[in-house]
Amino acid sequence: MQLSGSPGSGALKTADRRGRSEGLAYELWLPAAAPPWPAVLILHGAGSRKENHGDFARLASGSGWAALSYDQRGHGESEGEMSPAAIADATRMARLLASVDGVDAARVCTRGSSMGGFVAIHAAAVSDAIAGTIAVCPAPERLLLEGLRQERLEMRADLDALEPWLEEHDLRDAVELMGAKPLILLHATGDDQIPADLTTELYEHAADPRKLVLVPGGHHRSVQHDVELQTVALRWMARALRG
Repeated sequence: MQLSGSPGSGALKTADRRGRSEGLAYELWLPAAAPPWPAVLILHGAGSRKENHGDFARLASGSGWAALSYDQRGHGESEGEMSPAAIADATRMARLLASVDGVDAARVCTRGSSMGGFVAIHAAAVSDAIAGTIAVCPAPERLLLEGLRQERLEMRADLDALEPWLEEHDLRDAVELMGAKPLILLHATGDDQIPADLTTELYEHAADPRKLVLVPGGHHRSVQHDVELQTVALRWMARALRG
């Protein structure tokens, strides 16, 4: 395990590797546990970046998971504009993660929050490289469209491609297309950006194995960075991926 600071200093673990893949900047976090490892691809929300989810990547690697976080197109250090190609990006990055020595390619899942949850679910619905999904307050197409049209989403976006794609797709259909892939959904009932009842509706469209965690109160970001809740999600997903 690579630490920033001297041994015994108590400094936090940092990413083991940083790189770029076809224009996307990423960080790779590896566990100290013996392989094979389950693995999680971390997808940030609109206007965010990979570094904002370093706490989850650190928790995952400390719990025996390999983790890869990356700046989605139109964000951070990555190239391009946000577009429907973001779904293919997630598949490609999942395959990159699966290729890491020690990773069990059959146990690679996505974990996304807000827009990242949207991408995580859509990618899991169409990609055989993704075995399951952890989705935190996933944003539906309707709210993403509103944010784009009202210029509330801080990202570089290809509106000509993105708007019609969002109009044609439905996150509920994507959840159904996931089939028997495990899905855990987490949402704070006090979220004033994405209503929690939308996540409850996704749960109703999902097949087993599935789990819904609704947290009283809170806000849009409270669940994303709650250590206890993220540990619950990882443990549940680890059991589900073992069948």
